[in-house]
Amino acid sequence: MTRRPRFAAADLGGIVPPMTTPFRADGSIDEKAFRGQVRFLTKCGAHGLAVGGSTGEGHTLSTEEVRRLVAIAVEEAGEAVPIIAGIIVDSTQQAIERGKAVADLDVAALQITPVHYLFRPDDDHMLRHFEQVAKTVRLPILIYNVVPWTYLSPELLVRIMKHVPRVIGVKQSAGDMKLLADLMMTAPRDRRIFSAVDALLYPSFALGADGAIAAILAAAPQACVALWDAVRAGDHKRARRLHEGLLRLWNAMPGDCLPACTKYAQSLQGVKAGRPRAPMQEPTPRQKRAIAAALAKLT
Repeated sequence: MTRRPRFAAADLGGIVPPMTTPFRADGSIDEKAFRGQVRFLTKCGAHGLAVGGSTGEGHTLSTEEVRRLVAIAVEEAGEAVPIIAGIIVDSTQQAIERGKAVADLDVAALQITPVHYLFRPDDDHMLRHFEQVAKTVRLPILIYNVVPWTYLSPELLVRIMKHVPRVIGVKQSAGDMKLLADLMMTAPRDRRIFSAVDALLYPSFALGADGAIAAILAAAPQACVALWDAVRAGDHKRARRLHEGLLRLWNAMPGDCLPACTKYAQSLQGVKAGRPRAPMQEPTPRQKRAIAAALAKLT
């Protein structure tokens, strides 16, 4: 008999920070620090947690490491919030392998990128990729639409969602609000559309996004929860003020070391966030000063 998961896909929504992965100097994972981050984010009011995404440097993690991190998050979060497991790989076989590795861990969904190394499958084969993973792993799937050279159009995303029932939604990453708006307008009504437009969470929420899974949430979880609550309460004056503060923070963070910048922001809030995994660099002194200044104004 299949055990009923503690959280269903329908429970996913609101502020779902993508956790960072705390690495030690030798590149190993600091599990104690990771547990502390789960407690920090849930205490800040997060509605869910995503493990092994791009903010968590999921592209650098082995299948065994992803399984271990997901298991820790599920154990530490308990009944508090659902857990999403990230899969960033480049073949259908790899995605199935990683999905199977976490299938018994009580995750609410898998967050899966399109394949992205150099050669983009055509739309039919991209659909078959998600279809095969869903059929084999048999867990809900969020498409993580993030990779510029294998970006999936709203039309293709809607086609996949209609054809593959286990694809329960999309995490939409782009600075183009029209793509997000088009997707929300055309997606099946029972699907979940999450914004990863870090700079524009306020309009994303105002337009009706089901929530967000974005690096800024891990860097400033309390402010992001407050923004979500303000929009839902119709308090747009407060939402606009929070938006401006979060935008200043986001403007201090982007670059080729975004996960490291997110970790630095967390460290300023008492989180033992660790180092980035080599060869990613630490934030520059200028980035650190800008992040610290933006956080101080935000709080």
